[in-house]
Amino acid sequence: MTAKEGLLMQQAYHQVAKYKDKVENDPYRLNYHLMPPVGLLNDPNGLIQYKGVYHVFYQWNPFETAHGAKFWGHYSSKDLVRWQEEPIALAPSEWYEKNGCYSGSAVEADGQLYLFYTGNVKNGDGTRETYQCLAVSSDGIHFEKKGPVLKLPEGYTAHFRDPKVWKHADRWYMVVGAQTLDEKGVAALFTSKDLYNWEEVGTIAGSGMNGLGEFGYMWECPDLFHVDGKDVLLVSPQGLQPMGHSYHNLFQSGYFIGELNYENGTSLHGDFVELDRGFDFYAPQTFVDDRGRRILYGWMGMTDDAEQFQPTIANHWVHALTLPRELRLYDGKIFQKPVVEMEELRENQVVVEKAKVDGPVVKFDGVRGASVELLLDSIQVKEGTFAISFRNEAVLCFDADKQEVSLERRNFKTSEPEIRTCHLAAMSKLQVFMDHSSLEVFINDGEEVFTLRFFPNPEDESISFLGKAKFDLYKWDIGRIMMSEELR
Repeated sequence: MTAKEGLLMQQAYHQVAKYKDKVENDPYRLNYHLMPPVGLLNDPNGLIQYKGVYHVFYQWNPFETAHGAKFWGHYSSKDLVRWQEEPIALAPSEWYEKNGCYSGSAVEADGQLYLFYTGNVKNGDGTRETYQCLAVSSDGIHFEKKGPVLKLPEGYTAHFRDPKVWKHADRWYMVVGAQTLDEKGVAALFTSKDLYNWEEVGTIAGSGMNGLGEFGYMWECPDLFHVDGKDVLLVSPQGLQPMGHSYHNLFQSGYFIGELNYENGTSLHGDFVELDRGFDFYAPQTFVDDRGRRILYGWMGMTDDAEQFQPTIANHWVHALTLPRELRLYDGKIFQKPVVEMEELRENQVVVEKAKVDGPVVKFDGVRGASVELLLDSIQVKEGTFAISFRNEAVLCFDADKQEVSLERRNFKTSEPEIRTCHLAAMSKLQVFMDHSSLEVFINDGEEVFTLRFFPNPEDESISFLGKAKFDLYKWDIGRIMMSEELR
């Protein structure tokens, strides 16, 4: 560790200590999601299970609740339930990363943990430089920077970032989010035998390729993996225009399903499908654990003009990560379900068998709270609408006649209602995780998912049902994930 890196880390720890009480006493602080100890959190990074321990790194600006020179924060867990805050993994101390250690990924090789990330440089004349960098650890906690291992290739602007690395057969591969010189978003592929020396394979997908028309000016945070017999490319394109019910956030995140030819770098894929239909979901990344599960985390946030109006900013923190979700592929569609370990946090079960809703507002005894899980099973909605109001601040509605499901909240900036909608032929099962200021809604075992932040009156713990429906109802309180701080 250089002296400058050590100084930056100590300054960050000072910020954590300075605002510790204010952050922890915020009524919108979450119980069972990973959050920054202070400042701003965005993309999940370096997801991996290393030597039996789960590691989640994340983009972090400890000095303000705005986007700036990012660090890599770090949490670890043995069970995906109880988490420990680890020392800072990366600080932007070197010339090749002076304006931020941007997003990247992790792999294990020869018993060591390798972090790949983008070094971001902004020059005084307004130009940018980008470097794909490497840091290595033998214990998963302390990292030695090796510097840039891939410089900007020809044909791309300096918007070239977020390396995701994996092994296929006997070679390593890296996919990078990129922008071509004519400002089209693409995913670029590279290969290496030793993780240090990388060769360009080519552009495997992008705007104007593989049957796509114009599809954004930049593709961020790519991830390519094999699941249930298919190759899946996750990507977060910027610059898509709204189309029907799709693409209504400032930036989108979704996937293509197809097949990558590793020999010549060509790929075939189908249509782009959004991963999450809600307001606050971006930059997802996946990894495989020792049980063979493909697990995803996303950033439960969005960089838009309402971001700086979130009330937690007054208490010097903003944003969180989603729950860990297991991915499966069924009939050409990605399904997402919360990992089964989340059930360990359930407390105080309430059961309402054969619940019936037939009226303007129905409430059930014991079905309330700010940190809860709801499960509605064997749902029957034959006609009309069925809705759930969460703490009088967000409403989920299924319209059986239109075959649509929607989620509504108030905009952070304008306080006006805003809505996200998608097509849904039927709703038979609903699993909702509410955590003080977040909602994650999993429909039909993850066929569709809605994620959002919302900020109700902290005293309001009401959950109301409206319309006409029958179902079996289960409710649990959800406890804290018991994070402990690493001694510094």
